[in-house]
Amino acid sequence: ALAVRFAERQRSHHCLLVKEHQVREGADAAHPPRRTLFVLNVPPYCGPDSLSRLFSRCGHVQSVDICDKPGPGEKKDKLASKFFDNKTLKGFQVAYVVFRKPAAVQAAKALSQEGPLLISTESHPVKTGIKKWIASYEASIVDPKELKAEVDAYMQDYDKKVAEEEAKAAMEEGVPDEEGWVKVTRKGRKPGLPRTEAANLRVLEKERRKRARKELLNFYAWQHRETKREHIAQLRKKFEEDKQRIALMRAQRKFRPY
Repeated sequence: ALAVRFAERQRSHHCLLVKEHQVREGADAAHPPRRTLFVLNVPPYCGPDSLSRLFSRCGHVQSVDICDKPGPGEKKDKLASKFFDNKTLKGFQVAYVVFRKPAAVQAAKALSQEGPLLISTESHPVKTGIKKWIASYEASIVDPKELKAEVDAYMQDYDKKVAEEEAKAAMEEGVPDEEGWVKVTRKGRKPGLPRTEAANLRVLEKERRKRARKELLNFYAWQHRETKREHIAQLRKKFEEDKQRIALMRAQRKFRPY
């Protein structure tokens, strides 16, 4: 356990549980074994910058990944969007600290023998209270130009990907595969109906109208008798409901002289 304190004026300390991250080779590409330190019980006020500064005395910190629960990380090929990929983690978390050299992990595990480390210092203060709220509000304000540039870049990549898929599908259309089968797609002279709920409802409504036109109502004598019997039953039911409603209105009637 590694003891940490929020600031110099605090007397009580908080314990971070640290251990070497051990997984199979290639199972976790984002957190390589022998160079990754797994940290548990990370408080909400301890962010990636604070952890990087705490463990930088052990060696060069390559990256710090904070998660809500342990799990395999994903290799990030490009920077995530700061407008759409913001996930606010609440409560205590876990962290993966990746060092450049394996010796730094052993040095970080030996920090538990030293005194409590400070998270917020004069040179690197951690904002709390009203200062943190103001910083969060200022960070939430979106620059329209940056947002438009990111959306345009994303749509260009998407259009390029769709064009490549359509070109590939056009090249493979009508060409048999190794076994002689030809892939049939919905894009053709007679494309099939889309398998959506709205399309299914339209087909069912069309079939219902077609059956209604073909059905002969009151063609037979027994159909006529059944129709009259159902109509009389509905009238009797409505009559009983009206009687109950009138009785209820009479029971709730109050004397109002004015």
